[in-house]
Amino acid sequence: MADKENTEPNLELQKFYLRDVSFEAPNSPMVFQKEWETSLNFELNTSHRKLADNNYEVSLKLSTKVDLKDGPAFLVEVDQAGIFTLNNFPEEQLAHLLNSYCPNILFPYAREAISDLTTKGGFPPLLLAPINFDALYAQKLKEAQDKSKTETKDSDDKPQH
Repeated sequence: MADKENTEPNLELQKFYLRDVSFEAPNSPMVFQKEWETSLNFELNTSHRKLADNNYEVSLKLSTKVDLKDGPAFLVEVDQAGIFTLNNFPEEQLAHLLNSYCPNILFPYAREAISDLTTKGGFPPLLLAPINFDALYAQKLKEAQDKSKTETKDSDDKPQH
């Protein structure tokens, strides 16, 4: 019997790795002798690119800055990435997987790297709260849709010559 080509959708994580990592504690060692009242600034970015065939690199960049009243305590940046093979997914579902599902798989590794780096820097472990990547992706789609509507409206309002 001839082998049929598998047409079932499947996702495989081929490899995960740190693309870039940075830890800075510019006011050490004085920072350890100050009152520990902090504020946290957090940034998150995701991106992806096609490598070959059905292989994609997905990147999750996290930047966390902790400030004291009179200056920074520390800054941690992690770029956690992974190579995913995505076979037989419709285009819309593929976009959701690359922008939500795959970053969700990478997040625990990035979270662990940030916690480890802050501990090795002499600070309490920084444990980031879980992130709802589905909600972030839905928000991104809505913003793109709203922007598209605004651009269409603006072009409709321009006088024709």
